[in-house]
Amino acid sequence: MASNPKLAQGARWPTADLLALAAAGVLLLVFFLRHGAGNHFYAALGITIAFAAVGRVARGVDTSGALAGGVIALILATENVKLFWVLLAVFLITLAATKVGGNRKKQLLVAEADHGRSAAQVMSNLYIGTLMLARPLQMTTEIAVLLLLAALAEVAADTSSSEIGTAYPGKTVLITTWKSVPAGENGGISAAGTLAGIVAAALVAGCASALGVVSFSIAAVVVLAGTLGMLIDSVLGAALERKGRLGNNSVNLLGTVAAAGIAYAIQYVVLSN
Repeated sequence: MASNPKLAQGARWPTADLLALAAAGVLLLVFFLRHGAGNHFYAALGITIAFAAVGRVARGVDTSGALAGGVIALILATENVKLFWVLLAVFLITLAATKVGGNRKKQLLVAEADHGRSAAQVMSNLYIGTLMLARPLQMTTEIAVLLLLAALAEVAADTSSSEIGTAYPGKTVLITTWKSVPAGENGGISAAGTLAGIVAAALVAGCASALGVVSFSIAAVVVLAGTLGMLIDSVLGAALERKGRLGNNSVNLLGTVAAAGIAYAIQYVVLSN
């Protein structure tokens, strides 16, 4: 029976997702070329498959997002299984914020269709932190982990602030002008959303500290960097995304870059002296 070209076309992943999956593959290759598979590769692989499957079933990600997230999870679990648990915490925090926000938006009749995050969305959030862990540049493991955690904290903070801020907005203002804007506007911030973001960053850092990945002082840096990265994300949203100059994925990527850069600057100026 001849295939329906429209159905076939609809089944294809967008180019952005294909490029994101290619980037994930390159990242995985770079990591293993530099660091090898380690002694617990198969355990890490098993954890990764389970993580990707659960994420897909929970509709936190679509199929392409599950593949991209699985690659990230494999890299983290191979490096240090405790880093995978931190990633899992980020996933649960963002999933909870999305579900809470989605339920509230349904009550307000403003909910959007939710098919889970795609590969492009996953990689825009997780690429930079994982790239640091692959260490293409010369840096210590401690610094690489700090930059990864800062990026993860920013992801949790940004998603939580966006979801909670849209669902429970209160007074929302544009971060660059402080003029009132509708909830959900790019670059808009509210007290509830900002507080949710700070709490999310603190939960990520607290998880890493409780697992013994970093000390309390480093965890504090992670919270600060994640929070500032979230605010920079809002500035970029107001200045560029709102005007159509950047897409959401690009803004998210730059938000993680900002968080990692801030964490590096703090450790260089304060902690290294």
